[in-house]
Amino acid sequence: MNKICALVGVGPGLGLALARRFGREGYQMALLARRPEALTEYTKILSDAGIVATGFEVDAADSASISAAFTEVQQQIGHPDVLIYNAALLKLDSVMSLTTKDLVQDFKVNAAGAISAIQQVLPGMQQQKSGTILLTGGGLALYPSPQLISLGIGKAAIRYLALGLAEELKADGIHLATVTICGTIAPDTKFDPDAIAQVYWQLHQQTPETWQVEYVYQ
Repeated sequence: MNKICALVGVGPGLGLALARRFGREGYQMALLARRPEALTEYTKILSDAGIVATGFEVDAADSASISAAFTEVQQQIGHPDVLIYNAALLKLDSVMSLTTKDLVQDFKVNAAGAISAIQQVLPGMQQQKSGTILLTGGGLALYPSPQLISLGIGKAAIRYLALGLAEELKADGIHLATVTICGTIAPDTKFDPDAIAQVYWQLHQQTPETWQVEYVYQ
């Protein structure tokens, strides 16, 4: 039976690179994203590469939508062995332009959705006494920017979530880690999505005695 990797937040850059990297190792990919047309496109790209992938529509800002999507994942293909949370809203803002309404809405995607997704996979992982949870972090958690306040708050929360919860989950045989990406992801650069995806795979491959909680990619 193929192991299952659930990937929340799939785009043409890092998301697709992560799906390819884990799919190449025989993982069946559950792709969770907002736009059904994007899911159709990405599942076809992966299928053409010989990777088994199924798309599930989800609104990462809505905990009920996340719960429903993971229920579908479990019913259709099984319980995830790996969860990758890669959803984020990237947009410029400032202290004067950012409204509290936008900040709260952004936070739902940038951080709260990660908690909701973790809550969906934890029971199965705890029962199996194994699992990997990988969160896409950002350098804004370490190097704040006045032009990216909302995203930075979200990435700081992702980092706190990983560092605060990792030790507790380790007792259940679950590896929780975050990749803090300190740069703009772009092909054929130091921040090439395939190169970053390799870091996620390496974290997943670590043995319990070598588990890292954070990998700072810079």
